[in-house]
Amino acid sequence: MSNRGAGDTVFPVTSSPAAPRPTTWWAGGLRLAERPPAPSGRTSARLAKWKAAHDTAEWFAARLADAGLDEDALAALLGEPPLELAARTGRPEWAAFVERATTDAPPAPHTGGTWQSGFAHVLRPLAAAAAATDARLDSAFTERLTSRLVRTAARTLVLELNLARQRGELVGATPADRFTCFVNGVDLSDLLARYPVLARMLSQTCLHAAEAHGEMLDRFAADRDRIVAELLDGVDPGAIIAVESGQGDCHGRGRTVCTLRFADGSRLVYKPRPIDLHVRFNEMLGWLDGHTRLGLRRVRIVRGDDYGWVEFVEHEECSEVSGIGRFYHRLGAVLALVYAVDGTDMHYENLIACGDQPVLIDIETLFHPTLLTAAPSSDPAANALANSVTRTALLPQMLLGDHGVFDLSGLGGDHDGANYPAETVDWADPATDTMRLVRRPAPSTGAHNRPRLGGEEAEPGDYQTALLAGFRVGHDTICAHRAELLELLRTCADVPVRFVTRATRTYATALDETTHPDVARDALDRDLALDLLWTEARDDALLRALVPHELADLWAGDVPLFTVRPGSRDVWTAHGLRVPDLLPLSGLEAAERKIAGMDEVDRHDQQWLIAASLASRTGTVAHRGAAVVPGRVAAGVPDPQRLLVAACGIADEVLAHATVDGDRVNWLGLELVDDRHWTVMPMGAGMSNGYTGVALFLAQLGALTGAERYTDFARDALRPIPGLLDALAADPELAPAVGSGGFHGLGGIAYALARLSTILPEDPELPRWLEACVELASDIDDESSSVVDGCAGGLAAMVAVHAETGLPQAGKLAHRFADRLADRAVRGDGFARGGAGVGWALLRFAAASGEVRHAVSGRAALRADRSLRQRLLPVGEADHGWCAGLSGAVLAHVAHPEQPLDAYTLHLDRCINALAVHEPLRDLSLCHGELGVVESLAVLAERGHERAAAARTRRAGLVLGALDQYGARCGTPGGVPSAGLLTGLSGIGYGLLRLGFPEHVPSVLLLQSR
Repeated sequence: MSNRGAGDTVFPVTSSPAAPRPTTWWAGGLRLAERPPAPSGRTSARLAKWKAAHDTAEWFAARLADAGLDEDALAALLGEPPLELAARTGRPEWAAFVERATTDAPPAPHTGGTWQSGFAHVLRPLAAAAAATDARLDSAFTERLTSRLVRTAARTLVLELNLARQRGELVGATPADRFTCFVNGVDLSDLLARYPVLARMLSQTCLHAAEAHGEMLDRFAADRDRIVAELLDGVDPGAIIAVESGQGDCHGRGRTVCTLRFADGSRLVYKPRPIDLHVRFNEMLGWLDGHTRLGLRRVRIVRGDDYGWVEFVEHEECSEVSGIGRFYHRLGAVLALVYAVDGTDMHYENLIACGDQPVLIDIETLFHPTLLTAAPSSDPAANALANSVTRTALLPQMLLGDHGVFDLSGLGGDHDGANYPAETVDWADPATDTMRLVRRPAPSTGAHNRPRLGGEEAEPGDYQTALLAGFRVGHDTICAHRAELLELLRTCADVPVRFVTRATRTYATALDETTHPDVARDALDRDLALDLLWTEARDDALLRALVPHELADLWAGDVPLFTVRPGSRDVWTAHGLRVPDLLPLSGLEAAERKIAGMDEVDRHDQQWLIAASLASRTGTVAHRGAAVVPGRVAAGVPDPQRLLVAACGIADEVLAHATVDGDRVNWLGLELVDDRHWTVMPMGAGMSNGYTGVALFLAQLGALTGAERYTDFARDALRPIPGLLDALAADPELAPAVGSGGFHGLGGIAYALARLSTILPEDPELPRWLEACVELASDIDDESSSVVDGCAGGLAAMVAVHAETGLPQAGKLAHRFADRLADRAVRGDGFARGGAGVGWALLRFAAASGEVRHAVSGRAALRADRSLRQRLLPVGEADHGWCAGLSGAVLAHVAHPEQPLDAYTLHLDRCINALAVHEPLRDLSLCHGELGVVESLAVLAERGHERAAAARTRRAGLVLGALDQYGARCGTPGGVPSAGLLTGLSGIGYGLLRLGFPEHVPSVLLLQSR
């Protein structure tokens, strides 16, 4: 018999009655670090489970060595009976508390209610015992503490509930009655004796809460006069009527930020940690305000010894639209300051919109060390992003998950019906005897970080101009008076600064998941569950040095806390232990270097990141062409030389956006994640919007102009390729995750390498990389059939690679892809992701191989595709783009000269009219912009269609005119410049080369070979 009531694990059902609590019941609650060495010679089957949790024997041995153990010593501890362990150790404080709390008579019977009230009934003796330690701890304290205990014990109580139900021990006419029967039947003393780890967690929560609350009251009594005078405008607020604790993470034995409410309605925030850094930040704001006259608000503070009192900042609406503009203008200047001093963690809960004043309320992480996984990245774009304005967390940061997208930034914090992407624990059939754990999307609780007018929140993207203007003011002020700011920063050398080594949610998840009853019986099982921290730190010397201290904090029920001093390379633990020389650079040195490097170029780079980050909030990608240009365009003369000059101008802009370090170059770009959402990140290898696509454009331009700067950048951009291929070969799961797609996957990378091997024949490495790439693609069986990320794209890419290089493996792989694709049902419409692209790829293979059945399947897929219907819509409603619109559908039908045009399906003249009559699209990109439209006309012109040739010439001139009047607007949200091929500058430049030199520049949208 088994039960799954507490989660996904199967638990054995036992039916032993409650017995007197053994005197050594608590021994199982001692963690590994608390157990003295056991007599040797014992073995334990549990040792295999520990070994299996670590990748290699070498790493397991290293982990044990860090704990002063070897396998024999661990086996002895795992096999030691509790009686013997208890004889060698003293009874801990938490065990004594549990015994005291559970000796009193049981409370009056529970009569029903919510599941929380039922479990609270079971656990209330513990909370009452905690409250009894200090006469000032009132019933409100007891209720808050009981709620925390319920969250910790819920999984174990639900397991016990289900076991009791299966044993037939519950009495009642309804499921709710049987739940009440269970609650009244729980023997708390027996329960905690059987789950000593749970007893430890509950007891520590009680003891720490009582200690922390009493300490807060003592400090308030000592500081009351100063608080009244400095924070409450000299007006005594009367008695404390409520304390809202638990606001933020627990540190230092259960201490959390609290808000005190007083009889007169006023509020006050208590922070049980040093707030010297916030005092210094106020001084920095005052310095910035003195130069800018922006009227920046500072938070009033009363500093204590390792704690402080802070005024409660009320969220207030703006009284007029101009107030929202002032808010974002001021926030831009504050952003520049926080960026300059390496501030982080300024997320939506740490910013309050107080009318037209942005107020940062939790200053812990200025001078924060830059953390890159394991070692500084060899990717210069990754390093630039890690040190950029985005690290402040004030700018939009989109978290993607199974349940949607959430912006946790200071500017974002979406909460009108938004869910966090991750799931949270909840309970099905609550307060019944079938109650069980489920996981559901976690709704956002909201915050007060965005200004409001008339009850409506402002959208930060609507105020980009104000934000950027404020940032320029702040950045320019710092550059003009950097010596003054540096002098002020040096006074912070010994101020404690929080050092966030891992995401707080990692710790919160560890604390929550290790309340599972599977690890509540023996602390060594919970130790093993928490060993995930060791595993994640394996290749990071800094994290490895801190893991023992992380574990100590987690066992105390706290989120681990580390601090640094800006003038030091040392790290301090929550208990004041100094770990020397962990940081490669002190926070003050890093800030000095950053401020020294702040100049006009840096400002331009950071402004691009601000605009790109704001653009990432625009929602899912529509994959259709943008509106036409706002006015009539004066067409240019599209002669090849002029097109080449325009392409060179775009290439120079691409080079200007590059981040260079030695012989490595890469770009920060707006990348499509899951092909639906945008995010700012370093370019990957994919041809669509990665560095292979940029390299293809630059190399092609270099070949046409003879300009070595373009080909040099192309070669430098490709330097990560061998490392990427080695990584894919080393892990058999990675290549299938990348896929074979012709633009997002290995097919696109192979196509780019094949073309580059032709353009750069003097580079002997390119053919070798190409062979390795094709070999990796041969192991992929894509679920997707699409051109961009699936089998159709892999097929077309392999046909092109074989035609370009004669590589036999590419021809064989193309045949396999074609067979696979011909047997699949086609779903969706359009070139990039639908039937048009599948049909085109099959016809392309049929033309190259002479295989009749693939041609039949290809024509069927084309006929089933409905994207040609865009020709029937009014010009303003039709989608003319390549990816999902009319242009791509036309290309799919006409791309193969040897295939007859299906006049009944194509209605060619009407398609040409639809593509040719409108003004140029504002978006000039290849994907869903103007140059994707022109490509279909270019291909028709190559097939001898005179009307298409005339339309192509006219629209090429309009493209040049649009470039002159509006610039190279990309297919990204808001047209933010990005270097990529499909939606960015490289694709626009490549499209110009294609128009000017079609005999030398094959169509990349059709994955053509030379």
